[in-house]
Amino acid sequence: TDLRPLDILSEVVPAGRLARGMRVFQVQGVRGFQLAASRPRTLGFPASRLFIHCHRFPEEFSIIVTLRVLSVPAKRNEYLFTLMAEESPGVLVGLRYAPDKLHFPKMGRLGVVGGLGGLWGGIGSLAGPTLLHQHLLPPPTDAMKLSPASSLPVHRVVETPFPASLSVERASFYLGNRRRRKGVFTGLLRQLVLLPGADATPRICTAVNFKVATLSIPTVLQDLPVKPASNEVLKYPYETDTKVTLGSRPPCTKHEKAQFWFNASRRGLYLCNGSAWISMLEVKQRLDYVEEHQNLATNSETMGVEVFNIPKVGLFAATANRHSPPGSAIYKWTDGKFVPYQNIPTYQAQSWKYFTIGKKIFLAVANFERDDGGQEFSVIYKWSRKKEKFITYQRIPTHSARDWEAFVIEGEAFLAVVNHREGNNHNIDSVIYRWNPRTGLFETNQTIPTSGAYDWEFFTIGPYSFLAVANTFNGTSTKIYSHIYIWLSGSFQLFQSILTFGAADWEVFRIGDRVFLAVPYSHSYDSRMPAPSNFYAINSSIYELNITAQMFVKFQDLLTYSALDWEFFSVGDDAFLVVANSFDGITFSVNSIIYRWQGYEGFVAAHHLPTVGCRDWEAFHTAEGSYLLYSSAKEPLSKVLKLKTT
Repeated sequence: TDLRPLDILSEVVPAGRLARGMRVFQVQGVRGFQLAASRPRTLGFPASRLFIHCHRFPEEFSIIVTLRVLSVPAKRNEYLFTLMAEESPGVLVGLRYAPDKLHFPKMGRLGVVGGLGGLWGGIGSLAGPTLLHQHLLPPPTDAMKLSPASSLPVHRVVETPFPASLSVERASFYLGNRRRRKGVFTGLLRQLVLLPGADATPRICTAVNFKVATLSIPTVLQDLPVKPASNEVLKYPYETDTKVTLGSRPPCTKHEKAQFWFNASRRGLYLCNGSAWISMLEVKQRLDYVEEHQNLATNSETMGVEVFNIPKVGLFAATANRHSPPGSAIYKWTDGKFVPYQNIPTYQAQSWKYFTIGKKIFLAVANFERDDGGQEFSVIYKWSRKKEKFITYQRIPTHSARDWEAFVIEGEAFLAVVNHREGNNHNIDSVIYRWNPRTGLFETNQTIPTSGAYDWEFFTIGPYSFLAVANTFNGTSTKIYSHIYIWLSGSFQLFQSILTFGAADWEVFRIGDRVFLAVPYSHSYDSRMPAPSNFYAINSSIYELNITAQMFVKFQDLLTYSALDWEFFSVGDDAFLVVANSFDGITFSVNSIIYRWQGYEGFVAAHHLPTVGCRDWEAFHTAEGSYLLYSSAKEPLSKVLKLKTT
């Protein structure tokens, strides 16, 4: 009962030297041997190397095997090992695997030890050790016990008793075969141990992690440091099976660790490290030119556009149209183009905002005019999964609303509306609403004084949350201050004021660890000052956060023509800004410009795009490529432009 375990695998790889026809594979962090059928005799060794003092096979013994099973044809049997006399083709002792049974051939007879259904560790994964124990019963019978994956053991009484004196003189062990190419085991073997004179169950089934429990395995299969030193190589090289996923970005968790994802659209190869996809090989795209992709006919002139994706449904674009009826429209991306999907009644809509709260999906419209009943409301719509449409959810009183902004602070959802004017009074309050999870409605949380405001922009820097408002006109001048607010002690408080000229938008973006704010200027007007030669040709500004001064400072001015929007986007490693130029003082047919980030030079004009009354830009990506969508406030036609890259 105190005989040592006899490691059959280690005898085939003395001192870690692999025999010809053996390879080491790693699966789910555990290594095993894969065997080849080309020269089965090289995977053998004399039995005398194990049975040194007694040349007889023990009458009571245990066999412990850990393996990975590949798909095996229904009628095929594969040998895990055999013990064969040199002068005879018969098998003295062996273990043979079939798709649903484990066979134990001995002295020319075949015994079925047990079925594997429901007990095996599973095809395609490294199972826990399976233990076979031959033990003695009163003659004329013996019994065998099969304990797969530490589940309840299966006992099988063997009618033909195991030989009491089985000679192993001039016999040899063969790993994964029966001394010929046919029937070679095609899976992976990690452990194959013969324990004479004892039941190994107490030594195996007490392991905390049973799937990697071992009695004895070769050194070459033992765990190595996760990462060798930079100046050394693996002592025992191994191969591993690798799964490469195609398509959209898959999840990257500990279950996908060491798996690859190939992004066909960006021609990039990524490796999952257990939490994030790490770029291994990526062809960096560069913007070559822009081409017209689609003329999108709209219900009327379009003041704003919102592109969004509803998971498992598709990509959509909502246009904020001037006239009612027919109101505004939602389009769905189908076969590479936007097609009409849903019409929604709106009243000189200015913009849309898509946002989610938990599993709820919302779309809010900013209405500029009163409805047919003379009431002035902006409306929040909720996505109905049953109808696959947006339906009215909540109406909120607004005053010539221009924009909505949705954001989350400390786990709470907020929605801010820009009120442009009330009658002829441009100096009114805009409102921030907080989501009440009990009522399922937005409720007033804070009011902030604004002047003819056009836009809210929310952003975060480290642990701090900011909200910037674009003030446009105070009743006498467009030369007024726009403000940046910071969230402190449960409300927004003034952080910085910036002098602007008819500000129509804020666009926050990051390049590396630098934070920028771009503001487009629509026109320069002051009733108290002489009229300039051109109200609309005016420098728009880009500001950068100065960490030392703890404020945004001017970084660059760019000449624009009644600019109403900035949109930041990137292609490969390159960063871009596109401006919506709407009017040059003479015509609405004005080139809007894409600026490329040139580092020390700042943003440099790269592409001039003919537009008509351009009001808004949206950048979006699909499996087919990258696109820009612009809305026209002067004609019922918007355009989708495709970014051609090299």
